[in-house]
Amino acid sequence: MTTLCSNIWSSWNHFGCNIDEKVIRETADALVSTGLDKLGYNYVNIDDCWAEPQRDDKGNFAPKKSTFPSGMKALADYVHSKGLKLGIYSDAGYYTCSRKMPGSLGHEEQDAKTFAAWGIDYLKYDNCNHDGTKPTARYPVMTRALMNAGRPIFFSLCEWGDLHPALWGGKVGNSWRNTIDIQDTWESMISRADQNEVYADLARPGGWNDPDMLEVGNGGMTKDEYIVHFSLWAISKAPLIIGCDVRNLSNDTKEILANKEVIAVNQDELGIQGKKVRMQGDLEVWAGPLSGYRVALLLLNRGSTKLEITALWEDIGIPPNSVVEARDLWEHKTLKTRFEGNLTATVNSHACKISHCQHAVDFKDTIHGYTRC
Repeated sequence: MTTLCSNIWSSWNHFGCNIDEKVIRETADALVSTGLDKLGYNYVNIDDCWAEPQRDDKGNFAPKKSTFPSGMKALADYVHSKGLKLGIYSDAGYYTCSRKMPGSLGHEEQDAKTFAAWGIDYLKYDNCNHDGTKPTARYPVMTRALMNAGRPIFFSLCEWGDLHPALWGGKVGNSWRNTIDIQDTWESMISRADQNEVYADLARPGGWNDPDMLEVGNGGMTKDEYIVHFSLWAISKAPLIIGCDVRNLSNDTKEILANKEVIAVNQDELGIQGKKVRMQGDLEVWAGPLSGYRVALLLLNRGSTKLEITALWEDIGIPPNSVVEARDLWEHKTLKTRFEGNLTATVNSHACKISHCQHAVDFKDTIHGYTRC
């Protein structure tokens, strides 16, 4: 298994089972033509429903002839020719969650070798229709199979938080889902962030907490809510998995998904997940350390009215007397005001401001940037 992490596009949230090789090829093309590949969105992931309902006469997966007639090797070759990587989906059960194709339970070694032969770079492994044994028994079988397959394959445990995968996933995969499937609503999105945040201390480079895919661009939330969505996933070091149709991006959606400064918070080399450091009703302060003597800060207003939120230096790991300079990561400019002891900002309903603070080793000079959401 690889320990490297990258940003991703996945077919499920927008397309469900309505996928074919044309969509995958066009998505690869779009990631390149929009420049999203240059921002780290390097994986093109095929979710459920890509295979025939039955294995072939040798017991192998058979790509669905009506939708993937060229086969997965040819598709992987095409995606690789674009400088991208191809991901695929299976299940630690007898059938996948759609029940339209087989799972890998009992076929782990065979399937891992098949994926490697095709040139697959990423495996999302679901948790449906199994034999009743615990995930801690079923998932490591695929871990060992992938390690013996002869090709680095990122292993994403889609276990839904069934048996607290954050507690054991670090020895089994590269990322682990802590939540059930996300929906394209504010309530669903914010609850997934809450569920994921509980396990913040268990994330590390090469092992990431996953609150599920991004819904940015699918139309169920406002722009401010999608910015909160993206900002929370960024400070949480969650995999940034695009879940919309990148072939038809609106300006607002591209602005969010392509924000280099917010992506940089997510991709920081220190790899420490941010978490809540203060909660006052609907107002929250999230924070986490970054490399280079910096601290990430997010001010979140979950309520229905515009309110002021204050972040105290002592809550986010900055000495109380430090002077901080703020940079707005959405407007891409450094603010003129310098802050000492705390930062107070007025935040709209269902909106946020996210921050990164850079300071000298002796803490006499601190630079603070926040993302206005």
